Amino acid sequence: MSENQSGWQAEIRLGFADRGDKTVLRERSQKGPLAVQRPLYPEGPVCHTYLLHPPGGVVGGDQLTIQAQVSERAHALVTTPGATKFYRSAGQYARQHQVLRVAPDAVLEWLPQENIHFPGAQVRFSTDIHIAPGGRFIGWEMHCFGRPALNECFNVGHVFGNCRVFLGETLMLAEGINLETQSADPARAASLRDFAMNATLLIAGDTEGLLTVVQDLLNQQKLAGNQSNTIAGVTEIDGLIAVRALAQGTEPLFQLFTRIWQHTRAHWYGTWPLPPRIWAT
Repeated sequence: MSENQSGWQAEIRLGFADRGDKTVLRERSQKGPLAVQRPLYPEGPVCHTYLLHPPGGVVGGDQLTIQAQVSERAHALVTTPGATKFYRSAGQYARQHQVLRVAPDAVLEWLPQENIHFPGAQVRFSTDIHIAPGGRFIGWEMHCFGRPALNECFNVGHVFGNCRVFLGETLMLAEGINLETQSADPARAASLRDFAMNATLLIAGDTEGLLTVVQDLLNQQKLAGNQSNTIAGVTEIDGLIAVRALAQGTEPLFQLFTRIWQHTRAHWYGTWPLPPRIWAT
């Protein structure tokens, strides 16, 4: 049996549309162990959707494909109820591919909880984000290598991934990560300047004035004395803002990214969003 046929082959396609009074999940097709809960509306017309992977973890040979499209005037927020765990592999790669599309005058907030790569994991992931002129997007991707809370480092394994962002037809960003180690010695574990976590947050569409907002938040973080466990920087490229961060653990990083998301929503609409309840469970 080939590598791509030896594990779970899971696909899900989500399509969000404006119904006039609120955004609805108009299209949902799935195969294998990927699903969503019933959409929630804790803040009026914005459609909150929780993406589920019922097996609870991803192993070598699994392949997950996730597609989401937000149509004109629709506003969707997608998150996960917990971290996605990539477990130790005997040699096969676990694969995850995501394609996100945002139409003109549409908004997608892509806010999954972190990916945890256990020692010995073999992972390949890719994300393509397509944002039409007039669309708005904010989203993040967080990766934890090993389990720092248990003093478990990523001393064996390989994580290879890339992310591409298109504004209209123009490729604005293409970057990747390639972290590999095969050492049984924890002192030689793969690391990112001795940080266990690597994360990127992206904002696109109507970014005027947002760079200053994000810079102020990062400066506040430094003044609060958090630079020992989280360091972050921000850049802007022709309407695309990218925040890149390294952290020792999930909580301070998640708090920082949540604050940036909340200030971005307030900057766009003048309203302050409350974090999804699932994050507190």
